[in-house]
Amino acid sequence: MAKQITQKVTFKKTKPKVLFDLYMNSKKHSHIAGSPVKISSKAGAPFSAHGGYITGTSVYTVKDKIIIQTWRGSNWAAGDPDSIFTIILEPKGKGTVLHAIHSNVPDAHAESIEKGWFDHYWNPWKQYLAGKKIKRPKM
Repeated sequence: MAKQITQKVTFKKTKPKVLFDLYMNSKKHSHIAGSPVKISSKAGAPFSAHGGYITGTSVYTVKDKIIIQTWRGSNWAAGDPDSIFTIILEPKGKGTVLHAIHSNVPDAHAESIEKGWFDHYWNPWKQYLAGKKIKRPKM
């Protein structure tokens, strides 16, 4: 079986472009993640994050609005299909609402991935944007 993870995160005083760049710019993504990331917004481009622990392909992007990727963890069973990860950036006043939909996540990994989006992305992004030191949980 597989699960869908849906998250909604508000970033105050942050434009969609800033969040799009935090995810799609290898240097910024690596800095915030605290580990190597290779990523491109070009359709069909492979990506890897957390030193190759996560791999996939950028399927479709609309600059500063939408990111769709295939996505899988290196510890997933060989028979597990790739999941689909989508970010939609919705401008709201002076901020942005980030909608994250992670579909087809293997049951065995869903709980840690759901928590991981906050631990390794949304909370560090908020710290970084506030000019604070990024606090990451140990992997």
